Amino acid sequence: MTSVITICDTCKRDDWAERAANDGVELTDGEALATLVEAAAEGVAGVETRRHSCLMGCSHGCNVSLQAAGKLTYTLGKFETTAEAAEGIVAYAALHAESQSGQVPFKQWPQAIKGHFITRIPPLPNA
Repeated sequence: MTSVITICDTCKRDDWAERAANDGVELTDGEALATLVEAAAEGVAGVETRRHSCLMGCSHGCNVSLQAAGKLTYTLGKFETTAEAAEGIVAYAALHAESQSGQVPFKQWPQAIKGHFITRIPPLPNA
């Protein structure tokens, strides 16, 4: 089953305005992270990405959510815009895709996502 990583493309870390003014940063941190996650997910079986404007977790930026039909949904945040973070997000998404329930044993979690979980939402009951 496919797991979808939704990346908030409007996230701005607390120092974004200063970096934009001083360093000419044009992309939001969310856009930068989305680009890295999309690249890391390219060709990974069972993982898709999409961008969405504002996941409403501004105090936890940069944010992503991980979803699949009938599985636990996770929101993760407080990511730096690094290839390591993106690769960890995608690696966890691949494990989520392989899991029957979406739950992945802690010992299998990539180091890059540990400490980044914000919420876990149960799947909707079957209608």
